[in-house]
Amino acid sequence: MKWPAWLTPAIAALLLAALPVVLTPYTHDLVVKIAIYAIFALSLELLVGMTGLVSLGHAAFLGIGAYVTVLLAADASAPGLATTLLAAIGAAALYALFVGALSLRTKGVYFIMVTLAFAQMAYFVVHDTRIAGGSDGLFLYNKPVLAFGGKTLVNLDDKQHIYFAVWAALVFTYALLALVRRSRFGHALAGIRANEQRMRATGFPTTAYKLAAFVLAGALAGLAGFLLAVKDGAVNPELLSWHESGGVLLMVILGGIGHLRGAVLGAIALTLLKEFFQTEAWLGALASHWQLTYGFTVIAFVALLPRGLIGLASVRRVKPAATGEPAHD
Repeated sequence: MKWPAWLTPAIAALLLAALPVVLTPYTHDLVVKIAIYAIFALSLELLVGMTGLVSLGHAAFLGIGAYVTVLLAADASAPGLATTLLAAIGAAALYALFVGALSLRTKGVYFIMVTLAFAQMAYFVVHDTRIAGGSDGLFLYNKPVLAFGGKTLVNLDDKQHIYFAVWAALVFTYALLALVRRSRFGHALAGIRANEQRMRATGFPTTAYKLAAFVLAGALAGLAGFLLAVKDGAVNPELLSWHESGGVLLMVILGGIGHLRGAVLGAIALTLLKEFFQTEAWLGALASHWQLTYGFTVIAFVALLPRGLIGLASVRRVKPAATGEPAHD
């Protein structure tokens, strides 16, 4: 009997929902961090794996979402959850619309460099302006709440509440992109990834499709930025740096380009590897040189797993170039 494609992520979501029962404070924080970066990686998978657009400036949308969250909570009272969330996502999507409208005029390595340039512009705006806290960043003193009828329903200052908020956001993001992949829009993106010139010849407005994907990816990255700001209670310009963009791109590549599960696996693997190599209890003095061991390990993974971690599961993959359809998850 064939294992339904949706069953694996559904079981994973249920297990993730049950985890708080057994988590310690440290592992609770780690799982939330992994889930947020999984959302971030999924947002980039929409561009890289589904559309064929390699961006090196995706962290700009993460950082904008995070900074908007903190700036809206600057007054004495706790900000509204719905208002803050929509503002963070909207600001990231608006910047993505601006960047995409200009950068999509280029292709290949030029597109990569233009997206990097726009991300660096955003980085220096928050790094050099007083309103954004400069190089020190800003603290989030009042975390968003959702209240109805004078009763607080969701308070993101509560660890359990933020855990399930992140869980719901991850499930929503995964389900949304799974629906996009199977929709007419997703098939059009797969066609553009395989042969944009042929898609244009058949009458598809390819630039409009790519721009829509770019904006949606930016909005989802803004969602991850909102959650990261709430989790950490602080933001700094490094959230918009090219290191962050390179890190999430590495998650997508290591997990397996063309698979939603690959983006999630990449986020889990790289976050755990970084945590492991920085832990003195495991590696002793070598932990102070974690970048070296981390780099060698990533190189080994890339060399030994050309299809990424998803290849270990022997998942059947339909090549977009041969079928014109998105790869199966």
